[in-house]
Amino acid sequence: MATCGEVLVEILENYGVDTIFGIPGVHTVELYRGLENTAIRHVTPRHEQGAGFMADGYNRATGKIAACFIITGPGMTNIATAMGQALADSIPMLVISSVNRTRELGLGEGRLHELPAQRNMISGVTRFSHTLLSADELPRVLARAFAVFNAQRPGPVHIEIPIDIITAPADQLNKQAFALPGAFGPAAQAIDDCAALLAAAERPLIAIGGGAINSSAELTALAEMLDAPVVNTVNAKGVMAYSHALAVGGSGSCPVVRDALKTADLVLAVGTEFGETDYDYFFEGAIQFDGKLIRIDIDAAQLTRNVRAHLAICSDAREALQMLIKSLSKRDLSSRQGAERARKMRKQLQATRDPEYAKFFETIRGALPGVIIAGDSTQPVYYAWLHYETEKPRRYFHSASGFGTLGYAIPAAIGAKLAAPERPVIGLIGDGAAQFTIGELASAVEARLPVIFLIWNNFGYAEIKRFMAHANIPQIGVDIHTPDFIGLGKAFGCHAVRATSHEELKSELITAAKQDRPTLIEVMQQDFVAGSPAL
Repeated sequence: MATCGEVLVEILENYGVDTIFGIPGVHTVELYRGLENTAIRHVTPRHEQGAGFMADGYNRATGKIAACFIITGPGMTNIATAMGQALADSIPMLVISSVNRTRELGLGEGRLHELPAQRNMISGVTRFSHTLLSADELPRVLARAFAVFNAQRPGPVHIEIPIDIITAPADQLNKQAFALPGAFGPAAQAIDDCAALLAAAERPLIAIGGGAINSSAELTALAEMLDAPVVNTVNAKGVMAYSHALAVGGSGSCPVVRDALKTADLVLAVGTEFGETDYDYFFEGAIQFDGKLIRIDIDAAQLTRNVRAHLAICSDAREALQMLIKSLSKRDLSSRQGAERARKMRKQLQATRDPEYAKFFETIRGALPGVIIAGDSTQPVYYAWLHYETEKPRRYFHSASGFGTLGYAIPAAIGAKLAAPERPVIGLIGDGAAQFTIGELASAVEARLPVIFLIWNNFGYAEIKRFMAHANIPQIGVDIHTPDFIGLGKAFGCHAVRATSHEELKSELITAAKQDRPTLIEVMQQDFVAGSPAL
């Protein structure tokens, strides 16, 4: 007799899931009974928040979906933060949890790990949350999850399974994956209207977000047809290669880009929500458009949020761009001096760059071409947010925008390295944020991953301290104890060193990429940025 838990992992494998992040617990052990009969890899984090961040980084690096096996109660409250970050950034992950027996649900009798309403609590950080009340539901509910991942605005999906359902007989279930719907395309009339507006524009500008991440070729082709500069959010870095003459880079929060969005006679926005952390990081107020705005987004509700569009197209980005290219190919399109406009904006942006942080990232790029960087909320990440660009998508991402969690970079880098073992991967994190998830160093050592943890040490929560000082607020709670990161790294089993110059950093990064275990590199802000306080 196969149980529901055993059949579950077989169905997951049939949907292409090859990695599960989980911490076995007394309520979830039956989910593991059939795992060794599959080719699915299991990775054990040291905290459920780490499991969620690993699944997040795993997807961002390659687009592949990972699953998490999470214990009832505290496991779910622990992973909720990671799910919130994934929801904010539209990152798919499948969270499978246990829950108390069906006959015990909602009774409040003090059972182990009991929450009054676990599914209700977690539903706010999911695309949907479902309680499996019969093993027979399993194939249909999993199909619904993968349909969301495949054809809608993605995000976390949570399925909780009562302990007695996990062990219920499930031989009768069909284990094959459902035929899944593809992402839907736009209405033909909307494309014709859009093409007409684009063809008539004299100074078009394209703004792209994470929703365009799978549309590099189409986006580049369309921009070339329109001769239109392209600006991007963090989650769209590399969708158009930064070396392209039409790529502007920067951020929607930079004054140069905000001015360009305001003065363009038409802005085509693809897969971007116009959120505060992408377009108003400096709290200057809502973005303004003097010309027309066309929005393309897979989420119909998102098309009515933050800014008003002249034309709203509900569609998958790639499908819409492909149809626009076909429609515009029938029209005569003149030059709009796009490359010159992009060059001027890039020059203005480059003039605002901090040369010390620029040199820091050039050192990384020079040591590890094609590196994937998973960033946290730390000083160099704030620089990268505005000015670091890549040649390909999925090479840079961080948790500083959107939900804005701390402790993300260490586990997210682990997930990214597992997903893309052939690429060098750096988790860039501050000394404060590192203490949220420092235990995940053990997970990386256990998996023998040559991932690089780059800890930027400025002895506390320096950005918040600066913000408090600027607002004339007493600087309380920001000067935290700084542990011996080199000693901690070695204690966990990492190769651990401190780099005090760009030359040392480049050498250590090259060495780290050749290791068969993780490397922790600590850099003191004072050694790389003039005028920084010393410990």
